[in-house]
Amino acid sequence: MSSIDQQFVEYIVKSLVGKPEDVIVERRIDEKGVLLELTVDPEDLGRVIGKRGATAQSLRTLLRALGTKNDARYNLKIVDNGTGEEHRHDDDQADDTEQSGPSVRNEGDTANRSDDEDSRVNRTRRELQELDDLDV
Repeated sequence: MSSIDQQFVEYIVKSLVGKPEDVIVERRIDEKGVLLELTVDPEDLGRVIGKRGATAQSLRTLLRALGTKNDARYNLKIVDNGTGEEHRHDDDQADDTEQSGPSVRNEGDTANRSDDEDSRVNRTRRELQELDDLDV
């Protein structure tokens, strides 16, 4: 049985993506509160993150509002399973993951990108990580 927070994120994300059947929201309780791990089809990752992480940040803001109502602290982690098409946009390359398990990108994925693209991707990843660590 999924909880209201899990259903809430799932409903919003399914309305954004092209492949709603691939949306998975896993719920865990950790030391920081409730952790929601969102997995989508790799082609939809850019839609969920948005330009400069705006859509992901909006989802987190909505979760904070829900947390205020439910007296809970929510964290959203967007998992990048790294099995998408080869010609993604920079926003699609950004992820909000820890460097472990299936969410780690192969180094070969970056072989076809220029150094400029690599630096933009890395900068975007750092910005998303900083946004995830904000206490608002």
